[in-house]
Amino acid sequence: MRLCNISRGHKIAFWVILLVILDQLVKMLVHFNLEVGDKIEVFSWFNLCYVENNGFAFGMQLGGGGGGVDWGKIILSLFRIVMIGALIYGIRYLLRKGSEVPKGVIVGAVLILAGAIGNMVDSMFYGMLLDTQDGGFLMGKVVDMIHLPLFRWDSCPSWLDFLVGGDGYFFGAVFNVADAYISVAVVYLLLFHYKFFK
Repeated sequence: MRLCNISRGHKIAFWVILLVILDQLVKMLVHFNLEVGDKIEVFSWFNLCYVENNGFAFGMQLGGGGGGVDWGKIILSLFRIVMIGALIYGIRYLLRKGSEVPKGVIVGAVLILAGAIGNMVDSMFYGMLLDTQDGGFLMGKVVDMIHLPLFRWDSCPSWLDFLVGGDGYFFGAVFNVADAYISVAVVYLLLFHYKFFK
């Protein structure tokens, strides 16, 4: 079978699977080579940290629940599943529109989908599979490892706290490859394809 005979949908599925595998591979390398809480300074502006994040992007969380049930985690997992379904539907819709949709819009959507699936895999299975976690199905924690302390910002306004970690560094959040896919795609789409979304 020649590559040019493969449908666009199959090519997109291939790229999504490849990106999810890359995300999971990095997470497993961190899990099996670092202890939770370990930090390795690669450069002054780039650290590898092992953090298990109970919430979603950049450590944000929904409220937990009482009675041994973490309703915030269940709601977040259900939200992720709905968003993944919506993204798949949206990509299929864009593919049906054909050449009037810029390739960059498809690339951005693929990155967002791969990031959402990558973090959903963590939430679904890591609670059962990783020795550092003891949750069940849909109760896993997301593995984060990228820390970019770009510069110190001691007088950050309170409304920008989400940009500054507890150590006062911008950008202080610890995130993972899947989060990076989503963030890069959103910024790229806003900068270069905002006219399409009008």
